[in-house]
Amino acid sequence: MALFVDGANLYSATKALGFDIDYRKLLEEFRRRGVLVRAYYYTAVIEDQDYSPIRPLVDWLDYNGFTVVTKPAKRYTDQAGAVRTKGNMDIEIAVDMMDMASHVDHVVLFSGDGDFRRLIEAVQRKGVRVSVVSTIRSQPPMAADEVRRQADAFIELNDLASLIGRPRAGGGRGEGERDADAEF
Repeated sequence: MALFVDGANLYSATKALGFDIDYRKLLEEFRRRGVLVRAYYYTAVIEDQDYSPIRPLVDWLDYNGFTVVTKPAKRYTDQAGAVRTKGNMDIEIAVDMMDMASHVDHVVLFSGDGDFRRLIEAVQRKGVRVSVVSTIRSQPPMAADEVRRQADAFIELNDLASLIGRPRAGGGRGEGERDADAEF
């Protein structure tokens, strides 16, 4: 089994559900469910800041069993003059998942992003079972209908809260992750 965690998307989903992920518990839970070959975590980082709030999480994950994939976030000014940050990791997830498909029989994608429907279908054609972890219990739902339909199994993130979660700390931005740029 291999895990693919879309950091921004998972952060947005857990924020909407009111808890944070305990990544040590997440690894333990999925190791109980099968032979875990690899656990990937994807996030964009803002490199021009003296301190990045995501850096401690990324460092911890890197030292504790995750393969961390990062790229620089891009900053731009929108038409209204607001500075926005964009850090979509979809292509990195897609490339790594296709590469791992010949080495595993089950992948677990932590993202409800509708853009992943074709990726899920392509991995399934290689004989790999695909489970999607996201939520439809948030407002709005974080899992796109087409991803839920394509996946071999849909795991409601809220049902995992007691196994892999911890209470949200202070109501802030948790581990420093930004909201997902997911469009459904």
